[in-house]
Amino acid sequence: MKSLSFSLDNSFQIELPADPSTANIPRQVTAACYSTVLPLVPSSPTLLSFSPEAGALLGISEEDAQSDAFTTFVSGKEVYPGTKPYAMNYGGHQFGSWAGQLGDGRAINLFELLHQGQRWMIQLKGAGPTPYSRRGDGLAVLRSSIREFLCSEAMHHLGVPTTRALSLVQTGDQVLRDLLYNGNAAYEPGAIVCRVAPTFLRFGNYQLFAARGEQAVLQQLVDYTIRHFFPSLGPPSKETYARFFQEVSERTLELVLQWQRVGFVHGVMNTDNMSILGLTIDYGPYGWLDNYDPDWTPNTTDLPNKRYRFGHQAQVAQWNLLQLANALYPLVEQEEPFIEALNHFSKSYEHRYLEMMGHKLGFAAPQPGDEALVKALEILLCSTETDMTLFFRLLSRVHPGKEKGIQELLPAFYHPEELVGGLLERWERWIEHYQQRTVQEGSTPEERVARMHRVNPKYVLRNYMAQLAIEAAERGEHALLHELQALLKAPYEEQPSMEKWFDKRPDWARTKPGCSALSCSS
Repeated sequence: MKSLSFSLDNSFQIELPADPSTANIPRQVTAACYSTVLPLVPSSPTLLSFSPEAGALLGISEEDAQSDAFTTFVSGKEVYPGTKPYAMNYGGHQFGSWAGQLGDGRAINLFELLHQGQRWMIQLKGAGPTPYSRRGDGLAVLRSSIREFLCSEAMHHLGVPTTRALSLVQTGDQVLRDLLYNGNAAYEPGAIVCRVAPTFLRFGNYQLFAARGEQAVLQQLVDYTIRHFFPSLGPPSKETYARFFQEVSERTLELVLQWQRVGFVHGVMNTDNMSILGLTIDYGPYGWLDNYDPDWTPNTTDLPNKRYRFGHQAQVAQWNLLQLANALYPLVEQEEPFIEALNHFSKSYEHRYLEMMGHKLGFAAPQPGDEALVKALEILLCSTETDMTLFFRLLSRVHPGKEKGIQELLPAFYHPEELVGGLLERWERWIEHYQQRTVQEGSTPEERVARMHRVNPKYVLRNYMAQLAIEAAERGEHALLHELQALLKAPYEEQPSMEKWFDKRPDWARTKPGCSALSCSS
């Protein structure tokens, strides 16, 4: 560990109340923000991948990452000198119902550090049980860890607010999991992702103390959060707490808009999975839309009601914000600031969603008639299976005055043979209106293409791509993992050598586990 040196600043542990017990057994923890706990020691940890971009945030070079000390650190094999790892205490609403205490059941926070004036919290996911593990073992398997590692970094390079993934380690241990929850449990290779964020605080951290009536701890936590992450809001006061909620609402709104822009579905938008900083957090059964479908959810648990479907993410985010408002209300004792912020969320989302869709269509500024054009497009995208990522990228090739623009879009359709009769006429009519609208824009085709390519990625982490990397890694082959990691660093670039990934979901992936819908099994 001597080759790695960090400037520690463990503010969370220093400034907030700790669980007095050190017993690492599932239990209720009251009036405390965290419990100390040690990671399990893996039998033979092996570094599978490292993110140089995330490493740079912490002052860790690629050369550092090749050292045994680094693998020892990010696997939990040894604790960094002078630190006491811990798990956070929080609650949350799961699928709309209050679940009480939840907490870090599979995450262990190692420490906080300061690098170049920025605070970072280092966390291991899958490093063993904590007092919040309930019936779980606190471990993670290779397949879910690969998905989290790749997606965290992919989202960053897409420009979507997210927690980061520093490294992926295979532990050398086997973990028992029931992938499909059908009674057929089997052993899988274990793994750990080292995650990085300024803080991993969630809505549920605040909810738990409010639900228990532990208002003193609640206020301590809110004051801590504002002091370190929202200092511009000012010193503690009722007005500051109201502004804090408004700021969290704004960040959450921006997050959902970015998800919608790239076709991402979180899959588990429980309040304990909502970052107080407006980051994408906890990559479980997520997915990108293949064919455009507002009702699609990647989570098998969510299939009956589709609460967390793609087209419903903004409404769920607002509902989650309402739960946070309820938690913060005792500190403000006035409804109006919360109601105002929640109403603003709805109105602002409608306006900004249309603005975002206009950007995807290449418009520099909104004009009357854009809303009708967008709504007509959304209906058409659902009329036959249409790949969302391919469609918006290919649409940049449909220039004003170009006849049969539909030809440019054919690779985006899963069943192009269906484009006949009335459906074809509707598509051609929409394309004609779109071409007319681009003429009104007054910019050159090159300018429009550049605008569209900045917001419409060419490459996203489709579920089948991640599954291919998982299957290869389970065979001990890691080339595809590294290829996808490299690909996803430049999702808006053409990357001619990677053209094979600019394609629709293959037919074999429609129903294959891990490629269509996923469970929460990890």
